[in-house]
Amino acid sequence: MGFDYVASGHYANVIHPCADQMEEPSVLELSQDMVKDQTYFLSHLSQSQLKQLLFPLGRISKDEVRRLATEFDLPNKDRKDSQGICFLGKIRFSEFVARHIGEREGIMLEAETGDFLGKHRGFWFYTIGQRQGLRLPGGPWRVFRVSSLKWLSGLPATQTSQLQCKVRHGPGFYDCSFEMEIGEDGQESIAVVRLSEDDQGLAAGQFAAFYEGRKCIGSGVILESWDDQSFPVCAKALEIARMKDKSKLGNPVKIKVKPEEVFVSTEVASKA
Repeated sequence: MGFDYVASGHYANVIHPCADQMEEPSVLELSQDMVKDQTYFLSHLSQSQLKQLLFPLGRISKDEVRRLATEFDLPNKDRKDSQGICFLGKIRFSEFVARHIGEREGIMLEAETGDFLGKHRGFWFYTIGQRQGLRLPGGPWRVFRVSSLKWLSGLPATQTSQLQCKVRHGPGFYDCSFEMEIGEDGQESIAVVRLSEDDQGLAAGQFAAFYEGRKCIGSGVILESWDDQSFPVCAKALEIARMKDKSKLGNPVKIKVKPEEVFVSTEVASKA
């Protein structure tokens, strides 16, 4: 429509080059409010999109935004933070899904062993990588692969071993490194990412955003496989899944804690 810029209320910073250096790339940086920071959602933008964006809230904390909203008596000054789907209003997501789709009990199996872990209300209530509501501890992932890599400057990262990574919205980062792989077409289209520690909820299909200090340099889409491994489903799991009478399974298997957690608990108990 002929506008020079579009301003949005995202919590992020964009640094544009000086007027005499317009050929230089614009830079996406973390906002002042790290809890509300939304660079994760913006990490897959193109440089041409970033060039025409402004983020007025990037250098203001959420508390300051609320103070200003009260000072100017804005109609949304007391509105609670939204964590769900905006068009649902006050209706909980699970209630919305239950009303329109219903419920159908099913079982949860561990793909690798076929162990019966518990029951669910219907798989449509859950998302890939979800932990809340399952009453199950998550499994550790340290290595994963990403595709559809997009770099905000248009160029790949110059450092591949001293990066930080976000795998979901929130203030948490991981130190990480990544290694490019040569795709079937001869292009470097996939990267193997190694996190500095376990993450219990990596979700295939979601973004992994990469950072150098406060600068967001780009992102990729998390794949369902890592280290050339896919999710194997054993014969036992397939056999149980085909059973018509699931009541014969008995009680769910209790998931064991990791060995280091047992060690810490034993040490604390001995001191007590």
